[in-house]
Amino acid sequence: MREFKGRVIAAGSVSGEAVVSRSGLNTLATFQKSVMDGKKTVLGGDQNNPDVYKKEITGKILCLPQTIGSTTGGLVIQTVCAMRINPVAFLFSKHIDSLAASGIVLARVWENSGVVCVDCLGDDFLDAVKTGDTVSVKEDGTVVVG
Repeated sequence: MREFKGRVIAAGSVSGEAVVSRSGLNTLATFQKSVMDGKKTVLGGDQNNPDVYKKEITGKILCLPQTIGSTTGGLVIQTVCAMRINPVAFLFSKHIDSLAASGIVLARVWENSGVVCVDCLGDDFLDAVKTGDTVSVKEDGTVVVG
């Protein structure tokens, strides 16, 4: 078991299965197909990110360095939360970008989403966590892998 401490963006306690992206996650490319097709679960749609491509993301703990892509990123996160097909947590090894932060905050405020978010977990976090690992997040930003 490894423990990491990050900065709380959206507090909450949650445990679940990790889905790990080792590179920046393009939110639009990852979520768009599932959203546009009205799916009940998200399968990663970004062919340029083999870490998440065709992996189920709904209800998982998404571990990533940061999000990348167009300015729609925040709206995409808010939308998947409104549709209740979102990851239960976003865990960032680096500082969260402004677009992801806006989407998570809007989802919490406007959609009454319980999505949890912690950033600044460090590169060691992404080295330690693997897709399929059990991850637990505590209210204070402590993340336990394993």
